[in-house]
Amino acid sequence: MSELPLRVYRAAWVFPVAAPPIPDGAVLVDGSGRIAAVGPRLAIDAPEGAEVVELGRAALLPGLVNVHAHPELALFRGGLEELRFRDWILRLVGAKRSALRDPDYEVAARWTMVESLRAGITTLAATEMSAAGAGALREAGMRGVVFRETFGPDPAQVDDSMAELRGAVEALRRDETELVRVGISPHAPYTVSDALFAAAAEYALAEGLPVAIHASESAAEDDLVKRGDGDFAPGLRARGIDTPVRGRSTVEMLDRLGVLRTRPLLIHCVRLDDEDVRRLADTGSSVAHCPVANARLGHGAAPYPELREAGVAVGLGTDSVGSNNRTDLLEEARVASIVHRAARGSHDLLPAADLLRLCTLDGARVLGLDDRIGSLEPGKDADLCAVSLAAPHARPVHDPHAALFHAARGTDVVLAAVRGRILFRDGEVLSLDEAAVGAAVEEAAGRLGEHLG
Repeated sequence: MSELPLRVYRAAWVFPVAAPPIPDGAVLVDGSGRIAAVGPRLAIDAPEGAEVVELGRAALLPGLVNVHAHPELALFRGGLEELRFRDWILRLVGAKRSALRDPDYEVAARWTMVESLRAGITTLAATEMSAAGAGALREAGMRGVVFRETFGPDPAQVDDSMAELRGAVEALRRDETELVRVGISPHAPYTVSDALFAAAAEYALAEGLPVAIHASESAAEDDLVKRGDGDFAPGLRARGIDTPVRGRSTVEMLDRLGVLRTRPLLIHCVRLDDEDVRRLADTGSSVAHCPVANARLGHGAAPYPELREAGVAVGLGTDSVGSNNRTDLLEEARVASIVHRAARGSHDLLPAADLLRLCTLDGARVLGLDDRIGSLEPGKDADLCAVSLAAPHARPVHDPHAALFHAARGTDVVLAAVRGRILFRDGEVLSLDEAAVGAAVEEAAGRLGEHLG
């Protein structure tokens, strides 16, 4: 990495996360892209030759960490509305097979990076079959983990599924960088057999690969695992695939199959009981909480307070725009607070200071990156996000935490940087050609629309 200019960022509020907010604060970033100092503006002198970035009436905080997204699905925004979960999946899969080509996934992934940077997201965990997110993350200069999906509900498919997965991971690993890592994702209980779950877990342990799984998401999944019945069962049986009872719960099933030994990132976890929460805590598994997508699809809300109390690491995810319609982590955090307060009749659950940690340091912890990012501390990488609090909807500011999460929006982001490199500033994405990517998105979306009906 070439030497970067020394920079001093100054803002009306600096949020270190690991320490209280600093009014009229500053952050010094050295030429290696690491944080050299954090403190009040008057306490941090600009070294000779340093660039001074005056952010004005803005909050400067760590870059936001999105622990679950599907960059390859950006073309599906608004195309899968008001569908029962099984029908949502079938329409998605059918349209992908009939209308999309590999270049379309690459375009979609780049568009996700454009949207993410504009919303202050600097780290993203991509879960997808095409793995197009890997190239898009590198092109955008962002940080992330790409969990390459594998499928195979028929136990007879295990060898073929694993051979394909190994080949894909080997290819992806050749282009791995310090910023973009590779993992695997045996997709979900309704698309992955017990045998494939077990084989994927052994592979991950042998190769040191992080694992992500869609788990305990819906009533249909519950019915399949606990009773061998429900919305997914008829389709599987029609393909000659048995649907036996597989466990007391998805979490118990994954534990029995040895999957929890990988300390996986379990995505959604809406349908957990106390025993499931205990298993996750005991095994060091973590959770991607996606409140907007879970609410829009009618699944419910993950038991975030119980997970946090048990010591389970939880990060915030947006899921795909096919289920959420937005990649806006500030909004996701606000919705999380509102959903959990409403469900529990609480006036103070998930205060704004907790939301800050949830979408920064907690997300970094979930992805195993909390030693490098997630807080503004000397020695950590300078992954930064600045959010303007100057718009009418954000003023006046009595509580800067509340202003950031309950007044500001993703569109108020004015700067995003990764390891000291500025990727978005003053309305312009600097690492991708937004106009060209946008034109390609519209062309591909036009073809897709014909198949969505």
